[in-house]
This record gives sequence, C-alpha cells and structure tokens, in this order.
Amino acid sequence: MKLPWKSDAAKSSAAESEETTDVPADDARPTSGSTTPGKGRPTPKRREAERRRGPVAPPPTTRAEARARKKALRASMTKVERKEVAAERRRVRLEQREKMMSGDEKFMMARDQGPVRKMARDIVDSRRNFAGLFLPFAIFLLVVLMLPNLAVIGNLVLLAFVLLVIIDSLYLGRMVNKRVRERYPDTTDTGFRLGWYCFTRAMQLRMMRAPRPQVKPGDKV
Repeated sequence: MKLPWKSDAAKSSAAESEETTDVPADDARPTSGSTTPGKGRPTPKRREAERRRGPVAPPPTTRAEARARKKALRASMTKVERKEVAAERRRVRLEQREKMMSGDEKFMMARDQGPVRKMARDIVDSRRNFAGLFLPFAIFLLVVLMLPNLAVIGNLVLLAFVLLVIIDSLYLGRMVNKRVRERYPDTTDTGFRLGWYCFTRAMQLRMMRAPRPQVKPGDKV
C-alpha cells in the first residue's frame, strides 16, 4: 500500500535491505584464497596405512632366506638408519646381559636356570676353592719354568697343586650333590652333571663368573 508521505528513495532502501537479509549465510561468508577445504574423511592410522601397502611377507623358512632378507633390508637403509639400528641392538644386548648377570633367569642360559643350579652356584661362591687359583698360579708357574734352575721344583709344585685341585673339586662335587638332594629330592640332575657344573664355575675367577655371585665367601647357604 502506497502511503502519501513515503518517498521513492525510502522505498528503494527498504527493498535493498530485504534482499540482503534473504542471502544465505554461506554465500555472505567472505572467501579467502589461503583457506584449505577439509578432507571430508578422518586421517588413517599408521597401522591401517601400513596394512594398505600390501600383504605382509611370511617369515623365512631357512637361514639362507633370513640372511638374504636381512641383507636386502640393510641395503635399503641409509647409513644413519643402520647406525641407529646397530646402537639399539647394542643397547638391548647390554641390557639383557646386565639382567642375566644380576640373576634374572629369563635371560640366563638353559644350563643356569632353575633352583638347583642356583643353589649349586651359591655353594661354590660361598667357599674358597683351589680350582679358582689355577689360572693365576699357572701364569706364575710359567715364569718359574722358564728358569733352568727352578724347572724341576716348578714341575713338582705344579703336580702337587693339580692334585690338590682334584681332591678339592671331588669334595665340592660330593658336598653339592648331597645338599642339593636333601633340599630337592626330585631333581633330575645327575651327580656327574652337577659336579661338573660346580667344577667349571669354581675354575673361573670370582670377577669373571656369570651370573654374578649372589653370596660372599663364608656365607651360609
């Protein structure tokens, strides 16, 4: 309805305002060249991305195939990556060795596992054995045997020392077997195997024994 007091200019401005309000919000939003549109889908996880690359190769069936795969993998790596892998393997080996030396049975050799072998090691480590002096005594005796005047005496001393080592080792083996069978009567270790295990440990210097001794000389086991 046209009112007599409204001018034509007022009517044109009102019409322009109505057209502006009718424009959708998306069309009225300013566009920028730097805005990146979304992907429209979530970013795939690393495991899914690796799965899409292709089927996983089956494990090698022979040692030759394993060596070939290892060689091919090493050839595809850069020098920096090879150094990182070598450093990581060295760290893992040192960590496993330290756990083995501290007495963790999960990282021990099969011959050292079990309560029977642990008790045998503790008995050996709790006493001073003649067999443990064999290596330093042999080095000293080598020097003595190089002197012509002391060669005969050195041979007699060596014979006496070897005899003492044999007697002490036999006593150690019998003692360990007796005490182990008193505590673990169901053990499957034979007397010879257990005695030889104790002898080989007693022959080593205390600082070179693996696993590391858990008791001091003179402690009761």
